[in-house]
Amino acid sequence: MKRDIHGSAAALLARGVGRPRSEGTRTQILAATIRLLETRTVQSVSIEAIAREAGVGKATIYRWWDSKALVVIDAFMEHHIVKTPMPRNLPPGQAIASHLVSLIHEYSGWSGRIVAQIIAEGQPDLAVLRKFRERFHYGRRALVREVLEEWRVVDRIRAPENIETLAELLYAPVYMRLLTGTGPLDDRFAQEHINYVYTLLGAQAPDLAALGALTCGTPAESPVATR
Repeated sequence: MKRDIHGSAAALLARGVGRPRSEGTRTQILAATIRLLETRTVQSVSIEAIAREAGVGKATIYRWWDSKALVVIDAFMEHHIVKTPMPRNLPPGQAIASHLVSLIHEYSGWSGRIVAQIIAEGQPDLAVLRKFRERFHYGRRALVREVLEEWRVVDRIRAPENIETLAELLYAPVYMRLLTGTGPLDDRFAQEHINYVYTLLGAQAPDLAALGALTCGTPAESPVATR
């Protein structure tokens, strides 16, 4: 019996090669990665370990991600972003302070340890840093830039012409402490840093205790897609 080779090939192409990707499986893999990172370093976690913890094969992981670093970055993002919202129901100056404080609090613990290890992993492998910027940093930076531009218009703050410079002034000291350990990431640092920068801008720095009460339960920005 003569086989229709061309017809079979066309059918395969129509169905797609390999099993379809499951969002449930993706969530399962990210949750397994988070569990591993609670007790291990990024450097010590492997694709094999993630596959065992998630109860899937390595091939399943590679359907979603090209490397371990990308799995870790996406797992970090899903865990971290919901805990560092940019409240959109507050005036822009208060929203920036709230976001900055939540970032400092998160980076003082597990999230800070993970992001520092991701950055360290990217030193010998620039592709890791590029993916971290693409998947995490650029999206957050765009959101911060939007709120800073709004703040400049609403309150006429003394912001530099390039708003990116102001963003770096606000956030770079946090990463400095995170990566070099020059000081703690605590409430005192948060208040002193915000007071200083807001004074430079000619703006009134909010009281962080009062701000915490204002932002409790406020809606966050839309989640950032990971793929």
